[in-house]
Amino acid sequence: MGHSQTGQSIPAATEFKTEMSRKKTADRKIWYRKMLFSRFASSVAHLVGHPLSFTISLFAIIAWAATGSIFHYSDTWQLVINTATTIVTFLVVFLIQNTQNRDAEAMHIKLDEVIRAMEGAHNALLDLEELTEKDLDRIRHRYEKLAQQARAALREGWSDTGAVELNPDR
Repeated sequence: MGHSQTGQSIPAATEFKTEMSRKKTADRKIWYRKMLFSRFASSVAHLVGHPLSFTISLFAIIAWAATGSIFHYSDTWQLVINTATTIVTFLVVFLIQNTQNRDAEAMHIKLDEVIRAMEGAHNALLDLEELTEKDLDRIRHRYEKLAQQARAALREGWSDTGAVELNPDR
């Protein structure tokens, strides 16, 4: 049992382990590539947001403008700056978006953990970003009503603290 009919002695368990090992290696490579890109995107976003980057860009624009008279303000002279800024902007937008997506995801996870860990918190609020727009509007409306009630209580001299139970059916 576990041997092939051709006389080769490769047990099924070994085949399974080999296949799982290949899958783990492939998964690690994909994970590493994602991590590599994430680190690259974070580094670029950090560099682009640095004041020195702005200063370098400003001097590049000044140098380009100063060379206008040398190149007689030709179409090629204008095309150089237009092409350079378009390419840089196009690439940086995607890198910064990647960084912001990861930051937003991390923030959602942290908020979910705070909600989960707090006594009396509504666990139904976990993972709200996955709900439909209609569901989010319904929940937002409940919180707007709660805020109006709290402000009214404050105007009458009452406290606005405490956990109020939300009726999920409304």
